[in-house]
Amino acid sequence: MTQRVVLAYSGGLDTSVAIGWVGERTGADVIALAVDVGQGEDTETIRKRALSCGAAEALVVDARAEFAADYCVPALRANALYMDRYPLISALSRPLIVSHLARVASEYGATVVSHGCTGKGNDQVRFEVGVATLAPDVSVLAPVRDSGMTRDKAIEFATAKGLPIDVTAKSPYSIDQNLWGRSIETGHLEDIWEAPHSDVYGYTSDPAADRGADEITISFADGIPIAIDGRSLTPLQIISELNALAGAHGVGRIDMVEDRLVGIKSREIYEAPAAITLITAHQELENVCLERDLARFKRMAGQRWTELVYDGLWFSPLRRSLEAFMIEASKHVTGDVRVRLEGGRAVVTGRRSPVALYDYGLATYDTGDVFDQALAKGFVELWGLPSKIAADRDRKAAAVG
Repeated sequence: MTQRVVLAYSGGLDTSVAIGWVGERTGADVIALAVDVGQGEDTETIRKRALSCGAAEALVVDARAEFAADYCVPALRANALYMDRYPLISALSRPLIVSHLARVASEYGATVVSHGCTGKGNDQVRFEVGVATLAPDVSVLAPVRDSGMTRDKAIEFATAKGLPIDVTAKSPYSIDQNLWGRSIETGHLEDIWEAPHSDVYGYTSDPAADRGADEITISFADGIPIAIDGRSLTPLQIISELNALAGAHGVGRIDMVEDRLVGIKSREIYEAPAAITLITAHQELENVCLERDLARFKRMAGQRWTELVYDGLWFSPLRRSLEAFMIEASKHVTGDVRVRLEGGRAVVTGRRSPVALYDYGLATYDTGDVFDQALAKGFVELWGLPSKIAADRDRKAAAVG
């Protein structure tokens, strides 16, 4: 029987080139697997493209609801922003794709899987570590990385083979997009002094455009978004709706130089209207509902959760354990957050919760204040006592010396 190789197929330049490379080098039948995580492209078009590029078979899995509920929601609970800015767009989708890649390899009896990642990126790690974890008997081919094919050579290959790929020397961007956002790199963006051109953006409108503000109320239950303006919606529906609404105001544009796992710095453009809006609202509701020490620790745990996912360790024991903590910590993150969308920003203008730890009687400085200020003097003295004693010791030691 002819060997089968299951290729994680995105429909873009690298994976389309990979179909021909794998076929020529191995003689195997390439089964192209496209996982729909909200790229916004017609799945039938992707399937036909894979076949046109030489795939023996092309499969498309609609995983949008799964991605929203089982990957985007956990990222939201963790307030996941790598380097405090990047909302894990590509990093978040890779473990989901890997899980389906391992499943299809098993179903088709394939002992080899393949991806279109380069040797400079993070995705090679995310794919290969994930496959090694879920399907340890399956080997991995990385045609773009292992053949040393540069971006311009890949474009030449696609042109020579007549591959139906919308990438040219005039539009050389590498784009990855899903429900949680859109990432863009390469081309003129590699000059970190040059401002992004307007053709970079696809999810967001110009933040400077003259458009009236929109104000919405997002409802959460135990850290999970459940409604917009009182309308009960699924995570998939909420993310999709906010991508359109917040994107129209230019919310979620990010231009940053980030530290890749492989040790190099890269300039990335991100668009994440829904992600930034939801994280902004969720963080503020946590401020209302989480006890101080829990909130402090959760911020540290959230950062570590984010780093693990970025570094391709979604399936690690630590990430799973931190996930259990996030679920427990979010049990009382319930309530409504009002958000104003305008001029590229999502700004919280109101918050309320039936389980809020905010107490008006303790917080107010006006009539109705129930805080006993007489207790504060002794508290301050005891709180600062260790520092006071240490400072006294240091003065005595300096005098002797």
